[in-house]
Amino acid sequence: MKLTILAVGHRQPDWVNEGCAEYLKRMPRELPLNIAEIKPEARGSKTREQLLAAEKGRIREHLPNNPRLVVLDERGDDLTTLKLAKRLEAWMQDGRDVALLIGGADGLDEEFKQKADDKLRLSSLTLPHGMARLLLCEQLYRAVSVLKNHPYHREG
Repeated sequence: MKLTILAVGHRQPDWVNEGCAEYLKRMPRELPLNIAEIKPEARGSKTREQLLAAEKGRIREHLPNNPRLVVLDERGDDLTTLKLAKRLEAWMQDGRDVALLIGGADGLDEEFKQKADDKLRLSSLTLPHGMARLLLCEQLYRAVSVLKNHPYHREG
């Protein structure tokens, strides 16, 4: 099984790229994590629907075959790290590759939200996209660490 973060956005600050690269490197060989940057649609005079439709097409090009689709959404499940670890364990038992979608400035096309196998929420706060990307990488690494009984996560 592979984990892929599909994130609409480009030209992230160095600290985002370096932080994500560190967590990607730490992931176990049997559960690789990678990030695919999806170019956002140029805004111009396009409607929100036109922007989302164009980005939807770009996201689809990067989706693995028959993935477990996980959408990051403000109305998604608000999980603790331990609950994310249990969710990750269930994904691993399912065996399909997992595609985690982070939308652009206008969000994600409604079709992705409707077809999602899971919807997750990272925070009640509004996060910049780079921060959301880095936080997701860190939490996936932390969830793997919990499953491996690694002391990276401490309860108490």
